[in-house]
Amino acid sequence: MQIVSYNVNGIRSAISKGLLDWIQTNQADVYCFQEIKAHVEDIPTKDFEALGYHCYWFSAQKKGYSGVGIISKVRPDMIQAGCGLEQADFEGRVLQAQFGDTLLINTYFPSGSSGDERQAYKMEFLADYLKWLQSKLNNKNQHLILAGDYNICHRAIDIHDPKSNKDSSGFLPEERAWMDDFFNAGMIDSFRIVNLHPHQYSWWSFRANARANNKGWRIDYINVSETLRNKIEDAAILPDIKHSDHCPVMLKLDL
Repeated sequence: MQIVSYNVNGIRSAISKGLLDWIQTNQADVYCFQEIKAHVEDIPTKDFEALGYHCYWFSAQKKGYSGVGIISKVRPDMIQAGCGLEQADFEGRVLQAQFGDTLLINTYFPSGSSGDERQAYKMEFLADYLKWLQSKLNNKNQHLILAGDYNICHRAIDIHDPKSNKDSSGFLPEERAWMDDFFNAGMIDSFRIVNLHPHQYSWWSFRANARANNKGWRIDYINVSETLRNKIEDAAILPDIKHSDHCPVMLKLDL
């Protein structure tokens, strides 16, 4: 099973930049999109279906904001929009798909970069989300895959300039500590199982030619529960794919 996670920064914008052509060539089994920024009726679902995918979307109530989607070659056994956290569900942040004994959770974590109020909400979300996730991890008969834009760099290796960003949302000590708790709860960083090299990033600012100079952040992940550690075949970041300020990240599992 090959899974791709991709913050598209507006799915219609990404389509205008060649997203559908890339998917037709790439042909992963599942794509998890974040920040689709569109209501369902405004997404050209038939274009994805024409490529052989079943399509599922969970949009924010607010127009042109947030939202997630999953497209899959295999029809999931179950799809569930939301996670029961009121504001997160209002903002269209979580979409779940069950494939046999494997639960795929696509999440667009909040950003705190716009100010103190959103940073406070981000920390509230993280605490509530981990409690919710723990209930999933307690089910020993179920494997978990958690794809998404986490909006957090875990370690210094994951950001181009850790010193100057130590007070920046996305690399704050309390956010990084949450990532420690997340991995200690029973999840593993799939990418770092395969690739320990520095300078591997999935998001770049539009400012100061950051992408061309590879001054980026690794904030997009496809992490799995410990039960899937031995099923990881490959993991990669795809920085040459450019439909967004993020790039896709890929995980291949032997399921």
